[in-house]
Amino acid sequence: MRVILQRVSHASCTVDGKITGEIKDGYMALIGFKKGDPKEVFEKMAKKIIGLRVFSDEMGKMNKDLKSINGKILAISQFTLYADSRHGNRPGFTDAMEYNTAEEYYKEFVEYLRSFGVTVEVGIFGADMKIELLNDGPVTIILDSDVL
Repeated sequence: MRVILQRVSHASCTVDGKITGEIKDGYMALIGFKKGDPKEVFEKMAKKIIGLRVFSDEMGKMNKDLKSINGKILAISQFTLYADSRHGNRPGFTDAMEYNTAEEYYKEFVEYLRSFGVTVEVGIFGADMKIELLNDGPVTIILDSDVL
């Protein structure tokens, strides 16, 4: 499982001209799964996301976590996080989890994040999504369950 977190001042997802999810202050999270990922990684990944101290305190230091700023998450499914671009110029996606299983994982992971008392807005799995965000910092963190 991979998650790309971007600390944002605001972010939104639009599908077919309609906003499906919108947040202020928090994370825009791109979430991808690879073949063979166990659901047991959800707990470790969720705790890491919620506990990361990358939000500024009163002194301007990255010292606060998501909950301490009452932050939210915009969670976007992103199979391209498992792109293989080692050969040629067209990436392959054979390591990405199969569509139906990935959709189930994505929905379950979103609910798992919500179970920690965090507001999570979403895109639409498999849709052509338009994402707008203002990256704050910029701060971008890459999390991979293989190395947590």
